[in-house]
Amino acid sequence: MLETLRGAFRIPDLRRRILFTLAMLVVFRLAAHIPVPGVDRAAISQLISGGTLFGFLDLISGGALKNFTVVAMGIMPYINASIIIQLLTVVFPALEKLAKEGEEGRRKMTQYTRYSTVALALIQAVGTSVGLRGYIYDYSVWSVLLIALTLTSGTIFVMWLGEMITDRGIGNGISLLIFFGIVARYPSYLGEAYKYLTAGTLSFFVFIIVAVVVVAVIGLVVLITEGERRLPVQYAKRVVGRKVYGGQSTHLPIKVNQAGVMPIIFASSILAMPATVAQFNPAAGWALWVNRYFGFSSLFYLVAYPLLILFFTFFYTAITYNPSEISDNIKKYGGFIPGFRPGRPTTDYLSRVITRLTFPGALFLAFIAMLPYLIAYISKVSSWQFGGTSLLIVVGVALETMKQIEAQMMMRHYQGFMK
Repeated sequence: MLETLRGAFRIPDLRRRILFTLAMLVVFRLAAHIPVPGVDRAAISQLISGGTLFGFLDLISGGALKNFTVVAMGIMPYINASIIIQLLTVVFPALEKLAKEGEEGRRKMTQYTRYSTVALALIQAVGTSVGLRGYIYDYSVWSVLLIALTLTSGTIFVMWLGEMITDRGIGNGISLLIFFGIVARYPSYLGEAYKYLTAGTLSFFVFIIVAVVVVAVIGLVVLITEGERRLPVQYAKRVVGRKVYGGQSTHLPIKVNQAGVMPIIFASSILAMPATVAQFNPAAGWALWVNRYFGFSSLFYLVAYPLLILFFTFFYTAITYNPSEISDNIKKYGGFIPGFRPGRPTTDYLSRVITRLTFPGALFLAFIAMLPYLIAYISKVSSWQFGGTSLLIVVGVALETMKQIEAQMMMRHYQGFMK
C-alpha cells in the first residue's frame, strides 16, 4: 500500500487529486470545531455521552454532534435521502426507468437526492432544536429557527464537500468524510485505554488480548469485504456485418457482504429510538421501563440486535440485488451460465446463490455489531467506546479508495504505454 501511495504521488494529476482530497477533509474537520450559537454545549455533550442513537450519530459525524457544531448532523440526512430514493426506485417504475437512462438519468436522480437531503436536514434540524429546548439558553421561535438553519446549512456544506471530493479528488467523497470522522476519534480511544491502564482498571495483559482481537477482526473484515463468488458466464458468438462479437468467457462476481454496513445502521437505529426518546425525560415511569427493557445491556436488546441485523441483511440485499434483472441483462447480450438455461432457471440459480452467500455475510455483520460487548467482557471496561461498526466502515472505505488509486495509476500506465 505504501508503494502504491508513493507511486501515486509521482503522477502530477493524481498527486493533485490526493492533495485536494486531503484539503477538503481538513476543511471538514475545521468546520467540526465551529460551535452552534445559543446552546449549552457542555450539557449536550453529557447527554450524548450516555449512548443511545445520538452516540452512533456522533460517531458518524466525528464528534461534531457531541460538541454541537455547525456540522453536527453530518452526512446522515444525505445517506437517508439516498436510501429513500433507492427504495422508491424499486417501488415506482418511473424512477426505475429514469435511473436506467444513462448519464442524464443519474444526473436527475442526484438532483432528487440533493433536494431530499435539504428537506430531511431541515426536518431533522427543527426536531433536534425542539428536542434540545432544555439546552438552549434563550428558547424561542427565532432561536430554534436560527439553530435549525445553521444545522441545515452545515449538512448542505458537508454534502457539497463530499461531491467536490468525488468530482475533483480521489475516492467516494461521502464515504471519505465518514471515514475521516471516525478515524479522528481513534486518538481519543487510545487515550481512554492509556487512562484505564494507568488507573489499574485495565491490565496490560488484557490490553494485549484486546489488541490481538482487534487485529484479527481487521483481517476478518478484509477477508469478508473482499470475499466474493465468481459465477462463470459464457457469451455466444454474434455476427454483425463483417465483424464477430462475443464468444468469450467471463464471470459474474457476487460479494459475501452485499449489504455493507446498512443492516447494522437500520437495526441500531430502530432499537435505539425508544431509549433516545426516554432520555429527554429520564425520571418518568415509562422512561424507566424503557431503559430497563430496551437499554443497551438488556437481554431483549442483546437478543433482538443480532436478529434484526440478520433480517435487514436479507431485506437490503433483496432490494439492491435483483436476480431477475441480472438474468435478463445476461440474456440480452447473448450470455448464459453454463448448466442453466437463460431466463427463469438462471434467475432461480442466482437467487439460491445470493441467499447462500448472504447468510454468512449476515452472521459476520451480527458478530461485528456485537464486538463492543465482547471487548467489554474481555477488558471488564464497559465504557470503552470501541465498536466493530466503525472498524467495518474504515476498512471498507480504505480498501475502496486504494482500489481507485490503483485503477487511476493503471489507466495512466496504459496511456503512457499506448503513446
